[in-house]
Amino acid sequence: MNITPNMIRCEFIGTDVKIARSSHRGNVGICGKVVGETRNTFAILHKGKKKTVAKDSSVFHFMFADRTIVEVNGRLLVGKPEDRLKKNVRRLW
Repeated sequence: MNITPNMIRCEFIGTDVKIARSSHRGNVGICGKVVGETRNTFAILHKGKKKTVAKDSSVFHFMFADRTIVEVNGRLLVGKPEDRLKKNVRRLW
């Protein structure tokens, strides 16, 4: 998988995720599958319980099907999933 700014256009439901950093210390280290997404939050299945994590205050590590791990700042993901397809992100490298 090529890592590009288009990563924010991916479908995240069903993807393995880990919270790398967060302004809420209780969220750091939560890992599991993304089972739901709203405009401002991800619902993550962590140890059999559904945890809701705010996007704008967290940094996520997503693991895709080909075992690629990508770090994404949650501020880039804020917005309805269907509206992220329209979002343009400048390439920084």
